[in-house]
Formats: sequence, C-alpha cells, structure tokens
Amino acid sequence: MERRRCACPGSWSCPPGAVMPPRRQGIPVRTSSLPLFSDAMPAPTQLFFPLVRNCELSRIYGTACYCHHKHLCCSPPYIPQNRLRYTPHPAYATFCRPRENWWQYTQGRRYASTPQKFYLTPPQVNSILKANEYSFKVPEFDGKNVSSILGFDSNQLPANAPIEDRRSAATCLQTRGMLLGVFDGHAGCACSQAVSERLFYYIAVSLLPHETLLEIENAVESGRALLPILQWHKHPNDYFSKEASKLYFNSLRTYWQELIDLNTGESADIDVKEALINAFKRLDNDISLEAQVGDPNSFLNYLVLRVAFSGATACVAHVDGVDLHVANTGDSRAMLGVQEEDGSWSAVTLSNDHNAQNERELERLKLEHPKNEAKSVVKQDRLLGLLMPFRAFGDVKFKWSIDLQKRVIESGPDQLNDNEYTKFIPPNYHTPPYLTAEPEVTYHRLRPQDKFLVLATDGLWETMHRQDVVRIVGEYLTGMHHQQPIAVGGYKVTLGQMHGLLTERRAKMSSVFEDQNAATHLIRHAVGNNEFGAVDHERLSKMLSLPEELARMYRDDITIIVVQFNSHVVGAYQNQEQ
Repeated sequence: MERRRCACPGSWSCPPGAVMPPRRQGIPVRTSSLPLFSDAMPAPTQLFFPLVRNCELSRIYGTACYCHHKHLCCSPPYIPQNRLRYTPHPAYATFCRPRENWWQYTQGRRYASTPQKFYLTPPQVNSILKANEYSFKVPEFDGKNVSSILGFDSNQLPANAPIEDRRSAATCLQTRGMLLGVFDGHAGCACSQAVSERLFYYIAVSLLPHETLLEIENAVESGRALLPILQWHKHPNDYFSKEASKLYFNSLRTYWQELIDLNTGESADIDVKEALINAFKRLDNDISLEAQVGDPNSFLNYLVLRVAFSGATACVAHVDGVDLHVANTGDSRAMLGVQEEDGSWSAVTLSNDHNAQNERELERLKLEHPKNEAKSVVKQDRLLGLLMPFRAFGDVKFKWSIDLQKRVIESGPDQLNDNEYTKFIPPNYHTPPYLTAEPEVTYHRLRPQDKFLVLATDGLWETMHRQDVVRIVGEYLTGMHHQQPIAVGGYKVTLGQMHGLLTERRAKMSSVFEDQNAATHLIRHAVGNNEFGAVDHERLSKMLSLPEELARMYRDDITIIVVQFNSHVVGAYQNQEQ
C-alpha cells in the first residue's frame, strides 16, 4: 500500500524515502539492552493495516476532504469538533476545504448505487488488531531485587495515517525501577516520536547518583564504552531515529554535565517527583533550543523544526517496588485497577486531564496572564480557541514570541518557509508562553489489591468509561466471569432466554481466548462494543474497514499499556516494613 501524504499545508509525513514493508505476520517480541543511543532500530513509524473497501464508497468519500489529519481538518458539518485536536482559525480553514459540489456529488452517487455489505472475516479482524501488539514478562529475579511487576502488554490501533501516537517501555539499569509511557502527538507525529525516544533517558539521568554521572562523563571523555542506562522493550515497528542520535546524545550530555556541576557529590536521596518534573521540562527546553539553533545538516535542521512546531502529550509511570509515580502532561490517562474483597473491580484515577474540563487548569492559565486576556486565553474549551490540551511538549507556536517565530521560519529551510501552518499566528497572542510541558506528578503506594495499571491515550477514554476499562481488563486477567454462576436477578427465565445468556458467555470466552494480550482485548472492546457492552463482530468489522479518510471522524488513534502487578511481592514489601 502506498503511503499517501495529506495535501493540506502543515501536515508532515515520515522522513523522505521511507517506505512501508509488507505487513508482518505473528507477534514479534524484542528486548534489547542499548548503551545510550546506539543500536537504534530503523523500523517504520506506522504499520498500515489492510483495508477492505467498496470501490464506490472509496471514490465518494475520497472527495470529502483533502486532509485526514485531526489538527488541520476544515471541520465539515459531519465531523464532530471534539474529534479534532486543533480547530483552525477561520482564515486558515481555507487551506483545507471540501471539493466543489461534494454534497451534490455524494447525493447523486448515493441513489445511483445499490448498498452492499463488505465485512472483514474474524481472522482479518484479528490480523489488524494484533499487528502492533507487544508483551513482556519481567524475570522473576533480575539479580538485584524481585520485581513488583509481573509484565505488561501494549498495543496501538491507528486512525490517523501515519499514526500520531507513540509508546515506550524500558527498565532502568543503573537504578531500580521500570518506565512506561504513552505519547499522543498532534500537528504530525514528529514531536511524539522524539519524546518517545528521548524522555526516558532524561528521566534516567535525573535519577542517577552523582558518582554514576561522573563515571559516564569520564567514559565519554576518554572514549571508553558507556554504561548502558536503559534496557528498551520495543516492538519492531517502534522507530528510533539514527540520523538524530548524535544530536540527541549531545543535548543529553549537556544535561548530565549540568547535573554534575550542580551536585556537590554529597550522598542524598533523589526525589523521584522532582526528577520527573526536571526531565520533562529540560527535554522540552532542548526541543525548543535545538530548533532555534538549527543544524548545518539540512535534513536534521528540518527534523528539529518539525519536532518543535508539532506537539505531544505524555503520560509516564515509574514503578520501583511499591512506589508508583505517574507524571502526566496533557490528556492521556493513568488508571489503577483495584480488586475489592468481594471480587469486584474499581478504578482509581492517577492523573488529571489538562484541558478545559479541569477547573484547576483553567484557573492556572488565567492567573498566568493579564486579566484583560481572561476571555480569550480559553475559547470554545480550547487554548486560544485552537488547542485542546493545555500542557504539551513542542507546540512552539504557543510558546515563542512572534518575533522569534518569524525569525526561525524565515531562516529555516524552504519546506518550512512554504508551510502556511508555521506562518500562522494564533489569535489574541499577546503574552506567551501559553503552554507548558511541566507534568503533574501523582504518587501512589502499591497495595496487594492493586492488580494492574492502564496507561492510554485519549482515544481510549473517548470511547469507554474508566470503570468499564478496569472491569474488562480485570475480568480478562482473572477469568472470573467464566466461573461465576449466571445471575438472573430472581426473575423467571425461559429456556430461550437462558440459551441466549449461555451463548453470550460463550462469545465472551472465545473473545478472551483469541486475545493473548490485555491491550488488544481492550481495543477490541473499545472499537467493537455494542449498546449492551458486548463485542459485536459486525460493528468491529465495519469500524476496522473504514477508509483512512473516514476513520478519524469516528475515533482517534488508540495506544494502551497494561501493567500487571505482582501482588505477592507487593504484600512482602509491606510485611517487611511493618
């Protein structure tokens, strides 16, 4: 399948010359220990899933809009506004508009053709759902301590082409703990890609003791091999940029050199919360600085500018024993699954959305700007009337001064200078910055009843309630609903009704057995659930066979990581401290 590039100005695809390989069969799993930025893996950023299309529908709906990216769509009447991360300024909407006479054309074609149903078979559905799944089981004993994590499952289902979400998971080798995160990009995938590659290194360095930082710096200075900092747990499609690895390494080295200079060498406990906040802010600062400085290499210069002018939210968990920290910037979420004494499941939210639904965020924004901007800083539930999340990496259109933006664009490469999106200044732009990447950090001490953690981009939470998410994952992990007797609520039940209940249970069991990954099972429900909360194969088939021009109108990219905790180890930690 050829990669198609959106015709709207301001949308970016992957690096020039990138081609898509044939779709992989099976579920490849790869775990590698990488010394800093070496052994980067050149895999594509997006695995296009096969689409079954009616030729007539493809021609009709393909005329609707040139743009299939959520941040630049012209928002025709049938596109829900809440599906778009960006709402363009009216003056900018002309850059993406429906083709002439589109409504008359579709009406004429609608009556001219006979409706036909085309459904994906169950194997085709499974092939699409499992294309990006990944599972990792933590060794019972890693040589230093028994882990409180049994393992994790992750998966992605694209709606944008290419997908703008990213995911990362890694074990910290020089300190205890594991890092897991989901990243939701907008205005392209460049920023979410960079953050997914770089943020964990900044966090790991922030957590290192002074002596270890000195060892690493001395090794670099003398040309010796470096101590590996992270062991990455990656799907083969999780792309790492080889071209930018040297640039990224130099920025990271400058950061740890500053940490060495600031630290007197006195032994002190490192504050994980402070380390997470510093890492987020420093990476965002480096993204901005790299774009301002530029690079003699034209490809790298364009890359750093794409990263800075696009944006990404991030939700990251750091798990060390019974200590769980969640650092969140934006509107992805972390949800804890708790099993009560009676076997039921409850959801505990470990992050707050940074958007207009959060009253504290609204108040924070208004306090950071003059009173005469109180009505313009947030309009129609969006930052300056344009951006849904109130915190994000990149997005220098909401951080730099107008003079700095013009200077960088004018001195940048022709591709950037010709891009109308980068030239566009948000309305009522008086006292930048309006956006920050500083995370809100939540701490939770794990208990034996805390069974799992779900990290997911907003594509999941837009389609499912948090309680349903936790219940579905909990039942999947325990298989409890297979063993419980059927409850009929004391009413008389006919044989036909009982047969229906048993058939529904059998369908649920087969759904669980065909998924070997909790994140895949959750995506199946998110996309295919009917009004009764059961997976409807017909609905699932329809949603997965939508052309890419239509898919984004119904849902967002979905990225999920499900972390399963070891209750016995968590309980042992508690007993040792009592």
